[in-house]
Amino acid sequence: MKKKYSYILPTLLALAVALGIFIGGKLHFNDTPERLFSTNSKKDKLNRLIDYIDYEYVDDIDTDSIVDVTVNNILGKLDPHSVYIPRSEMEAVSENMKGDFVGIGIRFNMYRDTLTVVRTIEKGPSAKKGLKSGDKILMADNDTLFGKRIPNTILVDKLKGNSGTKVKLKVYRKSEDRFFDVTVKRDVVPIKSVDANFMLTNDLGYIRINRFAESTFKEFKKALVDIEQQGADKLVLDLRDNPGGYLGIAEKMADEFLKDGKLILFTKNKKGKINKAYATSKGSFENKPVYVLINERSASASEIIAGALQDNDIGTIVGRRSFGKGLVQREMDLGDGSAVRLTVSRYYTPTGRSIQKAYDKGHKDYYQKFMDRYNSGELVSVDSIKVADSLKFVTPKGKVVYGGGGIIPDVFVPIGSLDEERIESLDSSGFFSDFVFKFLEKDRNRFANYPQKEFVEEYRVDDIIFERFIDYLLNGGIKLDFYGNETRIKSFLKANIAEQLYSPNLASKIKSTQDKMLKRVLKIDVSVMNAMDEAMIRSKD
Repeated sequence: MKKKYSYILPTLLALAVALGIFIGGKLHFNDTPERLFSTNSKKDKLNRLIDYIDYEYVDDIDTDSIVDVTVNNILGKLDPHSVYIPRSEMEAVSENMKGDFVGIGIRFNMYRDTLTVVRTIEKGPSAKKGLKSGDKILMADNDTLFGKRIPNTILVDKLKGNSGTKVKLKVYRKSEDRFFDVTVKRDVVPIKSVDANFMLTNDLGYIRINRFAESTFKEFKKALVDIEQQGADKLVLDLRDNPGGYLGIAEKMADEFLKDGKLILFTKNKKGKINKAYATSKGSFENKPVYVLINERSASASEIIAGALQDNDIGTIVGRRSFGKGLVQREMDLGDGSAVRLTVSRYYTPTGRSIQKAYDKGHKDYYQKFMDRYNSGELVSVDSIKVADSLKFVTPKGKVVYGGGGIIPDVFVPIGSLDEERIESLDSSGFFSDFVFKFLEKDRNRFANYPQKEFVEEYRVDDIIFERFIDYLLNGGIKLDFYGNETRIKSFLKANIAEQLYSPNLASKIKSTQDKMLKRVLKIDVSVMNAMDEAMIRSKD
């Protein structure tokens, strides 16, 4: 027996030592025996609660919805930009950030219970097959696409699908009073982030960007080359209402304007690790005048570009103070098709300023600060913008800039009148588009052979259409000073007709004639050119 025990004892001692080392590594002075040997970690507690509800609770409960609420509540304790993306929304969010989707390439409305093409996407599958604005798609394979109670989500699902698959459409074309069948092969359809690019003057180009998706830089470069070929050696980069997107895309775009080695931004994470992003020699628009347009809804990646150029004394920032988002998120998969975008670092402009506004008093207060800008008068007067001397920074050329709460522009342009802003809102909400669609549906043949150039130069929205639009808005309970804003309203109506007949780019060009911020840029540009001419004359003298 002694021999047997003498064999076991060293083994037990060895196990005891190993266990002691393991437990010692886990021990903290505040640990209790219950905590030390319990598996009730934070994660286990949540998992057990969900399991108890699943298996023991008296009523049937959708525990997925409980998990969603729990995740949102947890993130609600963090910063306002750490967000949860449910599985049901992931596809749409991913498509938006990727910059494309698979479908047949149309924009449609339900007109009198029938799916009607508003316009086809340029070079998309439907455009290649000859579909036109006003075409009514009645069937997709064996599925009916007309009827009162068919949600848009169902209609979209019928038309979308895997790339390369085909769908047989039954179409009615009112202008020719005929039915016909056409088979369309689904393909990748771009979701454009470059809304418009055209020439404002003989040498001043314009590019408007609505977000920073995967495809944005490629679209931007193409637009930049396009306007340069038309003679642009100066640029207006419009980032108004742009909520941001991928950090890396913003860095690439800023690189186009900054010389090799110039700091674009730096980020700092929880552990204090700093990563710096520098411009390279790849920039194609260096040493050329650039005007960056921002407003109170320009955020994140938009502010990175504005801040990088301003801090490097490049270009002119025009508009109103930007939103004030200086946090960087990373999307993390949660394993069930959902994801969380979690803030992982802060970013700083080249001078070292953070433009993130405070969020320590909660989400409600955070977004209320944004609304307070309307009440404080800062959207009307630059003198109403509150700045802190403690957040003052100086650029290499001695320009004073401020951190905290957004990018303050070099040239301030006040917000428009209440009616002007309401007209903008009506346009972005689709009121103009809906009215124009119905107007065109009554007589598309009127514009069937209208050349684009003649439309731009000669077509005028007459008083009859104007009065009908007033009735349309009044029937919807919308009132404003219609006649005091007649020129603006008619311009927006013409722009929406142009969009549905020709292209969104042409619509933007027509609207630009009523754009106060662009008018200010043109004045600045003329002043700069005059000053340069005077300087050249003096140097010759």
